[in-house]
Amino acid sequence: MKAVPAKRKPESASLRHALHGLALPASVLRALQKRGIYCTPGISLEHQYLAKRYVLRGVESGGAVSDMGRACAFVSPEGDALPWLQSLDSIAVNGRHAIFLAESLVRVEILRTVRTCELAITLHTLSHMPGRNRPEVATTLLFRGRDGVLPIDLWKDEHRALRGKLTPIFYDRAGEVLQLPQRFEEAIRKVTAAVCCVGCKHSHAGVPPVAGGLRP
Repeated sequence: MKAVPAKRKPESASLRHALHGLALPASVLRALQKRGIYCTPGISLEHQYLAKRYVLRGVESGGAVSDMGRACAFVSPEGDALPWLQSLDSIAVNGRHAIFLAESLVRVEILRTVRTCELAITLHTLSHMPGRNRPEVATTLLFRGRDGVLPIDLWKDEHRALRGKLTPIFYDRAGEVLQLPQRFEEAIRKVTAAVCCVGCKHSHAGVPPVAGGLRP
């Protein structure tokens, strides 16, 4: 008798956001890969055996070439910069830059195609279920901006000084400007700089841990 394969449990919308970030068409993913831009927005659940706790793990990553950029970074739910667990050095560019661990993370992710940008800001927390020791990753979409426009070509060397000072401008369907979440404006500016940083090799949003301080 032929075995019937078990049905795969469908991913919830929350889990898809946590694992994959922005939902991008295959053609866009191929274009990013062809240009050597590697952004890993997925958030994973990790168990610290010595501390006897669960934490979320995220990797700041991405970068840009002249006509395209993608990057994600992580901040606190209040919008403050987070200290990284470790920075990542590599000969390659436009890849992984730093690892973050925390019990709650806000991911800021931007895709740039020339001057047009997509933005997603998501909150990720631990959701504890009754009778279960292992929590789940709960994801909440805080902001979604579509077809935003960069006011200038930030990836060009003559505009390098403006990186970290500007964000894309997003409009609603009626043509009115969407207000960005105020507490995340600085993080959005930094990730905007990252998607315009050609050959990126460093973290834009994370900060070094305090010497002698406790890890997150």
